[in-house]
Amino acid sequence: MDQAPGSPQGPEEQRPQDAQSLPVCYRHPDRETGVRCTRCERPICPECMVSASVGFQCPECVRGGSGIGHAPTAAQPRTIAGGTVVADPRLVTKILIGLCVAAYLVQRVVGDRFTEHFELLGQAYVPVFGSVEGIAEGQPYRLLTAMFLHGSPIHIIFNMLSLWWLGGPLEAALGRARYLALYFVSGLAGSALTYLIAAPNQPSLGASGAIFGLFGATAVLMRRLNYDLRPLIAILVINLIFTFNPGMNIAWQAHIGGLVAGVITGYAMVHAPRERRALIQYGTCAVVLVVVVVLTLIRTAQLS
Repeated sequence: MDQAPGSPQGPEEQRPQDAQSLPVCYRHPDRETGVRCTRCERPICPECMVSASVGFQCPECVRGGSGIGHAPTAAQPRTIAGGTVVADPRLVTKILIGLCVAAYLVQRVVGDRFTEHFELLGQAYVPVFGSVEGIAEGQPYRLLTAMFLHGSPIHIIFNMLSLWWLGGPLEAALGRARYLALYFVSGLAGSALTYLIAAPNQPSLGASGAIFGLFGATAVLMRRLNYDLRPLIAILVINLIFTFNPGMNIAWQAHIGGLVAGVITGYAMVHAPRERRALIQYGTCAVVLVVVVVLTLIRTAQLS
């Protein structure tokens, strides 16, 4: 006999559906879970579980007076990397784009004097200043400032579109502080490798090193979430083909340095165990920065 819509089902008919569809965490709708809070019975994922005398409780029930004594921040939603969930998950990306656009406008208004004072340069005589300039001449700030300069409208448009496309989702996944740390660590690693390998009189500039770091971290994150990596890999391969095209005059060292730093830092961001998450994440950033300093000192010693 056919069963009418809405009529009750027997245990045998319910079991296959229950086995296929687990409830999702009430704070993280993308995560299935079989655990419920022992007080309110809402489903909770491992990140939201707070140990209680019997079973686990959700952060809201803990804060509401279970006697465990966790701080109110235990109820604050967190990203996959432990960052705080905020109303505007692209704010830092917007600020970075704004800084790059503002710097480019200053370049257009002031001219070469501004660009040649802040671009990445190892050691060379600069006619506009009438002196030898560069990182080896006591100007290490160029490792950082070069990340915000661009050489042409096409250069900045392409980089800013890439930053928006990669940076927004990554910022939402990591949280603002971790995303910002990843961005600067990757950019500085690209600058340091360029300074170490490229000719000292060859200037370079652009946010590409940091953006390639976002490429690497995005690949790690997508792998962690079991997403299809093929579209990202295809775009990365196309970018690498352009990077190593001799006619493009691109500082490949910045791209490779940023990519490697992004993969390493991104892996620490999304795979760090919860108990030592901040220590491992920011510790990895510190290690990469130490490598940047060491490479800079080695090259400076060579040029001195």
